Amino acid sequence: MDNNRIKLKRDEYIDHEGRVRRRSERYYKRLRQMRIRYSIAGSIFVIFLVTLVCIIAGKGKKARAEEAEVVEQEELIPATTLMPAAEPSPTPVEEEPPVINENEHPDMFYEGYQVYTDKSTSAIYNEEVISSFGVLIDLKDGRVVAQKNAFDRMYPASMTKVLTILVAAEHMDNPDDTFTMTQEITDYVFSHGCSQVGYAVGETMTVRELLYGTIMPSGGDAAMALAYYTAGSMEAFVDMMNEKVAELGLSDVAHFTNPVGVYDDQNYCTPVSMAMIMKAALENDLCRAALAEKKYTTAPTAEHPEGMIISNWFLRRIEDKDTHGEVLGAKTGFVNESRNCAVSYERSNDGNQYICVTGDAHSAWRAIYDHVAIYDDFVN
Repeated sequence: MDNNRIKLKRDEYIDHEGRVRRRSERYYKRLRQMRIRYSIAGSIFVIFLVTLVCIIAGKGKKARAEEAEVVEQEELIPATTLMPAAEPSPTPVEEEPPVINENEHPDMFYEGYQVYTDKSTSAIYNEEVISSFGVLIDLKDGRVVAQKNAFDRMYPASMTKVLTILVAAEHMDNPDDTFTMTQEITDYVFSHGCSQVGYAVGETMTVRELLYGTIMPSGGDAAMALAYYTAGSMEAFVDMMNEKVAELGLSDVAHFTNPVGVYDDQNYCTPVSMAMIMKAALENDLCRAALAEKKYTTAPTAEHPEGMIISNWFLRRIEDKDTHGEVLGAKTGFVNESRNCAVSYERSNDGNQYICVTGDAHSAWRAIYDHVAIYDDFVN
């Protein structure tokens, strides 16, 4: 049979024997069912693809945002900044000491440097807190509000510098005295991969400025300069650091081997003992001012005619986060052995005061988010 000469109706077809047949209602029912199934399967597949793309794009956007920020202050200044100046540094222009607003002075903290736990002490259980170590302490009575391995040994990295400025400030007769950067200090900083303010060999600055440089950009050069200014050598200054630890009653849980925070298995503390060192520093006017400053410009010198702008990135990053109060002081730290750690001081909206310490976060941003989560969970 010549199929081309047969005019078929819509529901007719020619079988393998050449006969014209009519499609049954069952055939069309099955066809409709198949179309519906394919349509549903296609829709599900499209939804899956769109969801997957959104998730990947979201993660990528978050990663790029974190990488776009300064990951941590612990970055090397180019070695060229460590070279001696071609000409001797002139005496820097003395700047007026910062005015301390009495309204910003902490209310009276409880006396002493011991803490206690009670039935109201909570575990830090929020899955958003990635840090392996954490503690929140109420400064009106020393109660541990919340904790996570708070009494275990950790490596403080650059949180060590809180003790460094405390010891230097307590032995400082005149914060407007000057110090000239040495090759010995810059060699130590460079060889240990420390973060720096960026002072050149032969550059002169005030010791008040060194307090800010030690905390805000986590300057190893500034911390070492404070040690040499205060004690004449790093070794003698470390002895003074451990004497201060003993004075605070923390010798059993804290010990330091350098003023910078370079890793050493004997440079350790606990989250609680670091909080108590922070408390002691906040009780000192010079230290409190350095810990609270968000942005600061160093005095002009021949090496840096316009000065250098330094920042406390933790304070600047957390200021727009909801912590039920205001974070008024902070210091971060990082070495491979401790990962990212931080100590911060907050005055809550209801006037209470707290110190928070965390350690072992995987990024500088994560350390900030951990503090935000802890304040959010436990501060009214």
